[in-house]
Amino acid sequence: MPAAGFPRRSRAADRSAGRGARHAFVFAGLAAAALAAACSADGGPARPSVDVGATTAAVAAPPEPVVETAAAALPPADNVALPPAAAGAGGGEPQVETAAVVGPMSLPPEVPPEDGGFTTGLPPAADTPAAAPSRDPAEPPLEPAAESRQPLTVPAPTAAPKLVAYPRFVPPKLDAPAPLSGDEVACRRELRRIGVVFRELPPINDGGACYVENPVKVLALSGGIGMQPPATLNCEMALAFARWTKDELAPAARWRYFSGLKAIHQASSYSCRNINGTRTSSEHSRGNALDVARFELNSGRDIDVRKPGLFAFRQRGFLNTVRADGCSYFTTVLGPGYNWDHRNHFHFDIKPRRNGHRACR
Repeated sequence: MPAAGFPRRSRAADRSAGRGARHAFVFAGLAAAALAAACSADGGPARPSVDVGATTAAVAAPPEPVVETAAAALPPADNVALPPAAAGAGGGEPQVETAAVVGPMSLPPEVPPEDGGFTTGLPPAADTPAAAPSRDPAEPPLEPAAESRQPLTVPAPTAAPKLVAYPRFVPPKLDAPAPLSGDEVACRRELRRIGVVFRELPPINDGGACYVENPVKVLALSGGIGMQPPATLNCEMALAFARWTKDELAPAARWRYFSGLKAIHQASSYSCRNINGTRTSSEHSRGNALDVARFELNSGRDIDVRKPGLFAFRQRGFLNTVRADGCSYFTTVLGPGYNWDHRNHFHFDIKPRRNGHRACR
């Protein structure tokens, strides 16, 4: 009995609904069979109408044997037209797609080469080395070049050069002092004995008469009396001046000024020049003369050697003592009052003269 509120359906309607369901099932089976037939005719399942990646194609395709090649990517396959069954339910124009990514199911057919070998139909990879060109077996074998067939010659080792010893040449030192004579050695010994501070100098040779073989530079005299500036002399002149200073000059300063002598200020020692107004070389050019401009006392007083005034009795007496006592040690003593050239200094030298003549003026 039908439920309340629902109309009763006739048996004819039930039979009609059953037949419709059976027809729909039969049509669905026929459509599936047609689709399977189309796929088997193409060699595999129908591909979708859109491009798929390599991963999707590999997953969707059934496993098949894959031929490995050295190429990184296979060339695109020819355009393939899908059957009408795969074009869609509407039955429109067949869709054409280009295989952008070639999976294992779309390898091109194998083409037998002309020489009977086997190839997959793929172009050689870019990094695969090309095969060597074939050579006719009838051709004679290749021979190496004439240069390569020559034997390798190795030059015989040469004998080592012989070394010849020669005496070593040591150039002489131009500034080296000449060996001291006995007189020079004795002179220097006497300078040290009386307390003269000096230093050895290399030979002086300025050409002509300007020559000193064994000069010395006097820094201080006996008693600590300084030489300002240091005087360059030969040893004989240095010893004569040192003796005069120790025996005559220093005692005269103490007696007249009640003060010791602190320094002697010299105006010229060695100098390469001639006597003023003549062509005669000066004793200065041989280190044989010394000019004195003033004397400095320990009390701080300076005694200028220029001609003193009328009432400068002490200074006049001291300078007269210097002139007179110097003649016992030097062969030449020239000072203020002799000429204009000696107006401001005393000139002392030990020039040798005939008969032992001395010039004290």
